Amino acid sequence: MLSKFEAIQAMIQLGARVICRQRIEGTPLWVALATVLCFGHGSSFAQETLGLKTGESSEGALEFFETKIRPLFIERCYECHSADSDPVEGGLRIDGIQGLLKGGDSGPAVVPEKPEESLLVQAVEWKSVEMPPDGKLAEAEIEQLKRWIEMGAPWPEGEAQNLADSSHGYDFQTWRTEHWSFRPIVKPQIPEVREIAWPKNHVDSFVLSKLENIGLQPAPAAQHSVLVRRLYWDLIGLPPEPEAVDRFVKSAATHEDQAVSQLVDELLDSPHYGERWGRHWLDVARYSDGYGGFLDNAAYPQAWHYRDWVVQALNRDLPLSQFLSMQIAGDLIGERDDAVATGFFALGPTYNSDGGDPESVAQAKAETLSDRLDTLGRGMLGLTLACSRCHDHKFDPIPQSEYYGLAGVFNNTGTQEHPLVDADVVKQYQDEQTKIKDLQNDIKKFEEQLKKEGREASPEEASVLAQQREDLETRKKTAMPKYDWAHSLRDTGSKNMPVAIRGDLRKPGEEAKRRFLEVLVPGDATEFREGSGRKELAAAIIDSGNPLTSRVFVNRIWLHHFGHGLVRTPSNFGSLGESPTHPELLDYLATYLREHQGSIKALHRLILNSSTYRMSSKYDPVAFAADGANRYLWRMNPRRMDVETWRDSLLSVTGELDLKQGGPPLDQPSNPRRTLYFKVSRNGDQFGSDKFLRLFDFPLMRATIDQRPTSIVPQQFLFLMNSPFMLERARKFSERLTSAATTETEKIHLAHRLLYGREPTPAETEIGLEFLGQVSKLEPDSESLETQTLGNEDLLIEDFEGSSYGDWEVDGEAFGAAPAQGTLAGQMVVTGFLGRGLVNSFNGGDGTVGSLTSPEFIVQRDHIHFLVGGGKYPGKTCVELWVEEELVLTATGPNDRGGGSEQLDWHSWDVARWKGKTARIRMVDARREGWGHINVDHIFQSDLPIVGEPFPDRLRPVNATPSPESALTQLQQYCQVLLSSNEFMFIP
Repeated sequence: MLSKFEAIQAMIQLGARVICRQRIEGTPLWVALATVLCFGHGSSFAQETLGLKTGESSEGALEFFETKIRPLFIERCYECHSADSDPVEGGLRIDGIQGLLKGGDSGPAVVPEKPEESLLVQAVEWKSVEMPPDGKLAEAEIEQLKRWIEMGAPWPEGEAQNLADSSHGYDFQTWRTEHWSFRPIVKPQIPEVREIAWPKNHVDSFVLSKLENIGLQPAPAAQHSVLVRRLYWDLIGLPPEPEAVDRFVKSAATHEDQAVSQLVDELLDSPHYGERWGRHWLDVARYSDGYGGFLDNAAYPQAWHYRDWVVQALNRDLPLSQFLSMQIAGDLIGERDDAVATGFFALGPTYNSDGGDPESVAQAKAETLSDRLDTLGRGMLGLTLACSRCHDHKFDPIPQSEYYGLAGVFNNTGTQEHPLVDADVVKQYQDEQTKIKDLQNDIKKFEEQLKKEGREASPEEASVLAQQREDLETRKKTAMPKYDWAHSLRDTGSKNMPVAIRGDLRKPGEEAKRRFLEVLVPGDATEFREGSGRKELAAAIIDSGNPLTSRVFVNRIWLHHFGHGLVRTPSNFGSLGESPTHPELLDYLATYLREHQGSIKALHRLILNSSTYRMSSKYDPVAFAADGANRYLWRMNPRRMDVETWRDSLLSVTGELDLKQGGPPLDQPSNPRRTLYFKVSRNGDQFGSDKFLRLFDFPLMRATIDQRPTSIVPQQFLFLMNSPFMLERARKFSERLTSAATTETEKIHLAHRLLYGREPTPAETEIGLEFLGQVSKLEPDSESLETQTLGNEDLLIEDFEGSSYGDWEVDGEAFGAAPAQGTLAGQMVVTGFLGRGLVNSFNGGDGTVGSLTSPEFIVQRDHIHFLVGGGKYPGKTCVELWVEEELVLTATGPNDRGGGSEQLDWHSWDVARWKGKTARIRMVDARREGWGHINVDHIFQSDLPIVGEPFPDRLRPVNATPSPESALTQLQQYCQVLLSSNEFMFIP
């Protein structure tokens, strides 16, 4: 059997031989491998990916400084180290970059890009001097300071030394007339072009006019087989089936415009449209299921209701004005279930104090308000409102008083569990819970009274107590489950809040009226007086006189169709952001959206039916030399799929994808549902799905996201080569090919049609046939795959030695976020304990219940062995084996056999009868009252029985799964290479 690396080397050699036959002399081996991976169609992708890298843009770095570093300096340092200080302590001023670079009595305070050499970092870490002297900075603040220095300590150019002074005013009228984003939206005149045959609608006229002015020509139209894949991936995030490609290509050959228009309408009507475009908006909403870490670690178990609301709103083409206003004030202006839309804010971080002291309480509240203003500003208005938290905005016309005017809206807004059922259902549930609570209190009071009096209950009292306990158990068992609910906003007051001097809420200044930004409202902005002011804020956001909202939104739509926005800083339309490359086109799209009653689907139709969208991504050296960044749209930008589209496409082509929509989220990457339905923690470290998503550039949802970062790192390709997930996709794809095709040639052709929407070239077919034909030469006939993969070595299922449960699914509260580390102090002595990880269901105490379920695995041995303790109540606290969704075996610890100890002991299941079948292991703690939790460690499969203890050396498993080298057949290896190719992973 070929090893993985031997297989790849063989394919390289095959590719090199084919290249040589085509008279391309001296081709390096890595070029041959690229030929194998991209099959002759990847040159433009390679050129695109070679230049990809991550890093902070200058605009992003300055925004980080304004929102994180300057407020920190102002709040904690300026009192002693600014122009206002008398004297300036230590001779150090930090209210300007020159002061930091020059330093004070001890030398330069900051060494750009070298935090470890910067005296400022040593001081705040209390390694040299202890600064600030009134209390050490939080670890998160120190890390932000280090990150700023690593960026090169960015500071706005040409800024006055005394940055603490916020007494200057703004000439709002000048801003409205001179800065492009604050000018009123006016429908522009359609430009004339020389090449009158190219434009299909007015979008093309604006693009072509710009190209003609700089002497460039648009790229030729994309091939129809390429265009159909682009449309599918763009609108629904899934690849087309070969039959769909054939239908479109045939139709477009004679009536291209009609074929494109019909396909666009068909895809916009698909329920999967809302899933694809809903994910884009969820990035803006920094959507997560909670777990933000320090000071923000709450779970949001019902967050998925907001996700589903967004999907459904887009599918039914909710007008933009309603789409946005509902997310600000849906609980005030909509129907009952429209309150779900306010998850846009309600699912954001809500920081808690780390001690209850006034400073911590004020800081937590300030951070929470800053999140709401930042999400509103950058997400809907394209403005960095949070930069005005400590002082007047240094670059945009946003006074600090207006920051606190808007912050006052959210200061009068709280979150709630909003019922999604009728009031009588809520009342029935609450009445039942009240009766249960009252009965619990009665029992508790009586027991406390007996304890206080130091006596036993009389026979009559004992009888009453027993009856009460029985009634309590009955009520709990028969009580209705909690009704469906969602996280939403609610009004809590209607008061203005004062300006916080230097951003410190403990130092109130003058009162800030709740109102909208004056630069966006000619004349005096009307004060908000209705409740919190959210209803009036929503009206101001969507008002036709506000020039930002429409511009920002249509720019986001353009960004996701072309890879870049017309404004390349999608969340910053202020003076630090970029100006639009096509300002007239941006305003044309904004007016088009308004003229079509805010129909987002109408905007899609306009863009997708244009010649601009239909261009190929073909590389042109002349155009690239003039406009390498493609700012003027001379070609379509080739784009690598985001992680959701890529994973969904993998499951789609292998025939595994489950297209069920909506509902609670999942945290197992092996689940075949769309990636949209994965759990996502704000800190990116809570769920098994987090690890998978983060590997492929899924961002942390700590703040609004305007566009995904893109990285190319070795870990990604190692995942494609070695991960069980990719190996299983290769097997499934091979199964699909084998079931639909008989000859090797037919399999190769079907593979290319499924993955790339086209037939293979003769060279690709030859490479594939030669590789697949080597099986008889390179694979020993005497060793079957079954012998290779089902040998006698033990197979580890789980040892719980990691920092999380990985792909195991936690339900309920009995199990924590990760295995317990080692034994439980003072509670357990473990015989035969093999590692430091251990499942223990005591998380949250004896009153919690729940389960922990493994990913699916194949039964491949005669026995499953594991260590188990606890489990005093069979059926209530136990380990279960489920085979093909049927419960077949259970086990408990030694407690149900007497002894009353939690000491772990070996337990074995004979599973030979289920060999080859799919199974799961489930740990259950379903007992609320009294001791009875379950403990489990080290689960593995073996062909040998357990004999004695401690753990026999001969049974120590070394492999969790069959090795990748022996797991794949020749066809499966071929499938894995195709699935990992650039052509599959890029949208051309």
